[in-house]
Amino acid sequence: MLNSSDPIAAALSLWAGVGLIVAAAFLLYGFDKVDPGAHDAYAVRPLLIPGLVLLWPLVIWRWLSLVRGGR
Repeated sequence: MLNSSDPIAAALSLWAGVGLIVAAAFLLYGFDKVDPGAHDAYAVRPLLIPGLVLLWPLVIWRWLSLVRGGR
């Protein structure tokens, strides 16, 4: 497990954990809204997971802006 005296490892674990949650939610509910042309592209979705985990703040920002009606 993680050593509590290593704040960098703890921060990276937290970032990756939140990223995995955001990636799962985005791929299940938001992917079709962001890219309507990829409606049945289920084989592509697992390939997006590393990028979604890394860039989850940007994914949330873009997803929310699209939900609010912005383009």
